[in-house]
Amino acid sequence: QVQLVDSGGGLVQAGGSLRLSCAASGRTFSNYAMGWFRQAPGKARQFVAALSWSGYNTYYADSVKGRFTISGDNAKNTVYLQMNSLKPEDTAVYYCAATSRRGNEGGLRVGARYDYWGQGTQVTVSS
Repeated sequence: QVQLVDSGGGLVQAGGSLRLSCAASGRTFSNYAMGWFRQAPGKARQFVAALSWSGYNTYYADSVKGRFTISGDNAKNTVYLQMNSLKPEDTAVYYCAATSRRGNEGGLRVGARYDYWGQGTQVTVSS
């Protein structure tokens, strides 16, 4: 079992930045691939970014590529999502997720691939 706690959300103006954090506890963080997803009101959950089990490979949704960066700190058991040049359409509840089940890294874009989820943190971008 691993427990995930999301934090760092808030209200920011368009063009601003936020850094989300996801603190993991319970098992060795380095054994997990990590992902960030988001869900806006009335919309389906959407993949945002993922960090592979090795920690070397990253994956991004086209809508955030070049603006968001996912990274991990094994010493702190924490994964981050640095979000720059925020847009109103980035407004959503953001969730981190973890999986220890290894497989095709392309599958990290799919929510069903993950076994553990954080509680979510609200990000609101005003225009």
